[in-house]
Amino acid sequence: MAYIGTKPNATATNGPVALFIHGNPTSSYLWRNIIPHVSPLMRCVAPDLIGMGHSSKPANLQYRFTDHYTFLATFIETVIPSSPLLLVVYDWGSALGLHWAHQQAELSNPDSPPRVLGIALMEFIRLFRDWEDFSNREEVRATFQAYRNPEVGRKLIIEQKSFVEKTLPRGVVRKMTDAEMGVYRRPFLKPDDRLPTYVWPNQIPINHRPSDVYDIATRYHNWLLTTEVPKLFFWATPGTLVSVEKAQWYAKTLKNTRTIHLGKGGHFLTEDHPKKVGRNVHDWVVEVLLAKAI
Repeated sequence: MAYIGTKPNATATNGPVALFIHGNPTSSYLWRNIIPHVSPLMRCVAPDLIGMGHSSKPANLQYRFTDHYTFLATFIETVIPSSPLLLVVYDWGSALGLHWAHQQAELSNPDSPPRVLGIALMEFIRLFRDWEDFSNREEVRATFQAYRNPEVGRKLIIEQKSFVEKTLPRGVVRKMTDAEMGVYRRPFLKPDDRLPTYVWPNQIPINHRPSDVYDIATRYHNWLLTTEVPKLFFWATPGTLVSVEKAQWYAKTLKNTRTIHLGKGGHFLTEDHPKKVGRNVHDWVVEVLLAKAI
């Protein structure tokens, strides 16, 4: 897996690390305007998920959630094996990161320092009881229902590049530049390269399907609602995966959480509000590190 990384001179090898995990159909490029706010404080690492960004595209990989998780968990244990982490996650990066954080909590020794120091999240993969819970916007539901149709979805995403060419720009309020779109297009120029972008929407845990991902999401979601790990929660209006109503519920329900309303936004919040996200992540990291006396 490819990744971008920074390391302030004052940061020790085993010091805390901010781990940024992207979603579909993006890459570590998603964090280009956020990392500069955090890198003066600590080392930052942002991987490209397998088959995405600059990462390799293994032959015969199905690119299911569990495949991505295996690669990501191996990456963490190889690149940052012992560092305490602050997770900055979004979309499928949230599902992968929260699953990993929950696993660490389950396996941790109560006498050992926590591996996860904090979690900043936005537009995250939560449990979706049904399609109405997935989104209260008809156009969003219709799009993803089409993506999950075996024949229609493959045609739209694999042949017509719909996820990159339509879903991505529609999830951003401002107009994406040609240069920005070029970076997001580059990993998926060939039809075979677009398989990850097709599989991801078919892995969304809606109404108990797919069952393995739904079970995993149930466990990490229950943990997220009860853990005292410091959290920073961004949301926008109208949002996509997290509606205004859901955001307000999470703001009241999540423990030890600072909530930031970014204003108008869809799904790709760092593209519309890079400075506000970056500044707030910076300030939150400072508070978390001070509280932990790091």
